[in-house]
Amino acid sequence: MAMNPAPSGSLEAFIQALPKTETHLHIEGALPYHELLRTLDPAAYPEDPEFRRQSHRYPTFPDFEHTLLRHALPWFTSAERYHEAARVIFAGHVRQNVRYVETSFHLHVTEFIHVPGPVIIDAILSAAPPGLEVRVFAGMLRNAYDGPLRDAIDGMHAWDGLSGVDLHGFEEMPTEPWSFGVWERMRKAGKVTKCHAGEFDGPVRVREAIQQLGVRRVQHGVRSVEDPAVVKLAADMGVTFDLCPLSNVRLRVVPDLASHPIRSLMQAGVNCTVSTDDPLCFANSLNGEYSALAAEAGFTRSELARVARNGWAVADVAETKRRAMLAEIDRLSGT
Repeated sequence: MAMNPAPSGSLEAFIQALPKTETHLHIEGALPYHELLRTLDPAAYPEDPEFRRQSHRYPTFPDFEHTLLRHALPWFTSAERYHEAARVIFAGHVRQNVRYVETSFHLHVTEFIHVPGPVIIDAILSAAPPGLEVRVFAGMLRNAYDGPLRDAIDGMHAWDGLSGVDLHGFEEMPTEPWSFGVWERMRKAGKVTKCHAGEFDGPVRVREAIQQLGVRRVQHGVRSVEDPAVVKLAADMGVTFDLCPLSNVRLRVVPDLASHPIRSLMQAGVNCTVSTDDPLCFANSLNGEYSALAAEAGFTRSELARVARNGWAVADVAETKRRAMLAEIDRLSGT
C-alpha cells in the first residue's frame, strides 16, 4: 500500500493522510449498498432509500435490526458472497488509507446458510488486499449458547484465523453465565474478547463486561459517562471503547455529535477508537466519521490524530508496524 504524502492545508487531506484503523465493523452491516446489494434487484433496493439518509433516525433498536437483516441476509447466502462483500468493503478501506481492520461476522448466519464458521473466516481473510491487515471476530447474541450453535461455540477457541469473539445484539438481553466461561477459554487460547455494552443500556453493563466477562475491548461504552466510577474503572483497567459516533446519533443513543461523550471519555483516560459499525444502514464512512467529529464536535487535528493513534494502540500488529504507524501520525500532526 502506498504511503500518503504530507497533507495539504485542507482538513480533508489531513484526514485522508492519517493511517487509520477500523476496529468495530459488522461485515453483514457493512454490505456495500450500491455496488452489491442493488445488483440483486434494483427495483427492490432503490437508489436513495429513506433509511440511508443522514436525516433518518431509527425509532428503536429492533427497528434498526429489522432493517439490517432485511437488507443483509439476501446477500450473505454463501462463503463466496462473504468473500465478494469483503473484497469491496476492503477496497473502500484502502481508498480511505485505512491500514488495519477488525470485522465480525454474525455467527448465527452459519446456521441459516449451513456454512461453517471457519469457511466464512477464510472467505473474509482471503479478500484482504496487500497492505491491509484484517482480523476476523465471531459475533453472537447473548443467548447463542442455548441452541444449535453450542457445539460451534465450544470449539471456536481452536479455529484458525479467528482473532476473537464479541457479544452483540439487543442489550436488554441479559448476559448469561455460559459466556463467562467461554470468554475465559477464548482468552486462554490467545483470542481477543469483546462485548457490546453501554449503548442501549447503562453503565452497569459496561462494568459487567469489564469485571465479569473480563473484556478489555468494549464496543460502544458511551453510556458509561452516566457513572464516573465506571469511566474510572475503564481507564484504570486499560479498557478500549470502540466508538461509533454517527451510529450513536442515528440510533438515538445521543442527540447529536456535539453531545457525544467521546471527548470527555478521552480526557478521562479511556482509550477511544472510532469506527463505522454498520455502513449499510448509516451510509457512513470512516473518513466521514472523522470529518463529522471535526465539523460537529469541534475536534481539532490534534484530537483526530489522537483517535488514529488510539486505534494503533490496540491493533493486533507487530510492534515495528505499530511504531511506524504512530510515527507517521506524529509526522502528519506535527507532534
